[in-house]
Amino acid sequence: MIPLKSQKDLEMLKHSGEILASVMSRLVKIVQPGITTLDIDRISEELILKNKAVAAFKGYRGFPATACVCVNEEIVHGIPGSRVISEGDIVSIDLGVNYQGYFSDMAVTLPVGKVDQIKNKLIEVTRKSLAAGIKQAVVGNYLTDISHSIQSFVEAEGFSVVRQFVGHGIGLALHEEPEIPNFGKPHLGPLLKSGMVLAIEPMINVGSWECFILENGWTAVTKDGKPSAHFEHTVAITDKGPIILTQ
Repeated sequence: MIPLKSQKDLEMLKHSGEILASVMSRLVKIVQPGITTLDIDRISEELILKNKAVAAFKGYRGFPATACVCVNEEIVHGIPGSRVISEGDIVSIDLGVNYQGYFSDMAVTLPVGKVDQIKNKLIEVTRKSLAAGIKQAVVGNYLTDISHSIQSFVEAEGFSVVRQFVGHGIGLALHEEPEIPNFGKPHLGPLLKSGMVLAIEPMINVGSWECFILENGWTAVTKDGKPSAHFEHTVAITDKGPIILTQ
């Protein structure tokens, strides 16, 4: 069953999302050549705590860090460590916040210095595919209208949609019903209703959609070693249209 949020819930979730967006905006400015993925994690935790919130990912199902940080061929769930970020890399940061029991989740992918044309296009297409999905998050649509719009946009640009990982409901827990694939036929699944809150998160690859998990048990990487990008927002469905809570 998909939980519907009250007006009070939505107000608290908006505050959670604003905290998360402010932290992410600070992180975007520090990503540069020479920084390590662990540096990003450490700074993200400091900023979340300064905002009197809690890192939603740390300890979740045993995940050891505050942020998921992925570089180039890494898709999702990258564990921060000693990897040094270099000119020409792309870096995805996925971050969640728990503010007084209300959860928000977002992700961005950033170019580091000057990156090649295909990586720039990948970032742009992934960002726009999220916007396309959010546009379909309206009362009266079906869940897979979001999925289909993302897949259609991405594949028309020559990229592929990751199948193994999907978006999700969010609010009073980090992961709630429903799962939100980034692919599929339209007009299927649950009917979208006012009060639903969704974490919509396309993960897009330059090459094949296939991936595998590294020995750490968490980090997913592209099977062909080509780059991947990831964008995410927490979105409330309302009678007035979709409201992005993480901005």
